Amino acid sequence: MHHNAGRKQIDVVLAAVKKMGLTAQPIPGSDRTAIGVLGNKGYVDDINIRNMPGIKEIIHVTKPYKMVSRDFHPKGTLVQVKGITIGEGKNPIVIAGPCAVESEAQIMKTAQAVKRLGADLLRGGAFKPRTGPHTFQGLKEDGLEMLAEAGRRTGLPIVTEVMSPENVNLVAAYADVLQVGARNMQNFDLLRELGKIRKPVLLKRGMSATIEEFLAAAEYIYAEGNHQIMLCERGIRTFEPATRNSLDLSVIPVINELSHLPVIVDPSHATGKRSLVPPMTKAALIAGANGIMVEVHPEPDKALSDGPQTLTIPGFGKLMEEIRALRSFMGY
Repeated sequence: MHHNAGRKQIDVVLAAVKKMGLTAQPIPGSDRTAIGVLGNKGYVDDINIRNMPGIKEIIHVTKPYKMVSRDFHPKGTLVQVKGITIGEGKNPIVIAGPCAVESEAQIMKTAQAVKRLGADLLRGGAFKPRTGPHTFQGLKEDGLEMLAEAGRRTGLPIVTEVMSPENVNLVAAYADVLQVGARNMQNFDLLRELGKIRKPVLLKRGMSATIEEFLAAAEYIYAEGNHQIMLCERGIRTFEPATRNSLDLSVIPVINELSHLPVIVDPSHATGKRSLVPPMTKAALIAGANGIMVEVHPEPDKALSDGPQTLTIPGFGKLMEEIRALRSFMGY
């Protein structure tokens, strides 16, 4: 729409789209409103609306993801988490914490340490989807309570994973950001449910997902009304066994061209090796990531999950010094 289009003109266009048997999705911007047209299976003949008052231009979007594309929303989305702004042009954020919440003492010690060293958000898993059924599966609601208490004491917003639609409201009662793990990227019932809440979502890329599939998964959340979405690259499965996964850093500039959503990188899960986390963290930030997420534990060798890829507290402190220098170099 034109920047001076009024409410009445916008409503007339919305009604015209509905009359065509399609769904109209208004997308208010800082200086103008865009209207997404959804529900079509192919090309839409726009002859009935192209000359309506208030319309500036009509853009045909052929991608399976529309609302998360730059075509619909040219400016980058800024995600708000308890006073922290994440996204285009903002200081890249650091999310840190253990893979899993194991005890009150463990999560509290980690939270206090990462807070002191400069982390912006605290991560920790209460529900742990593991490859084998006989490994540690998380403390569930008890873990959520411990994580939330650590967040309250340190002032750090918390990020934790939700695994099923039935648990969305439970996890949302404790968490500031709800994470969708790689194995659930195409759990469409879960994505739709997350679209109905008004808390930020961190969507991880599936281990074999294309970028188009990744963005289409984000579209499920966005289409339900939740526009506070961050995309997380955590490595993809390839033929290379030297690392746990192959970290696809090219996804950062590619997504920045295609989508307005912020991109976070998880070098811990991507590499699977503690020694590789710092260099890949710095590489991700240089490539344009809006933030990074790393695993930290007081005693990684005794961790109940993902110890080999987890930083020690001194190791995280050293990495934060390097990140601060890098932020300064990049002009933040």
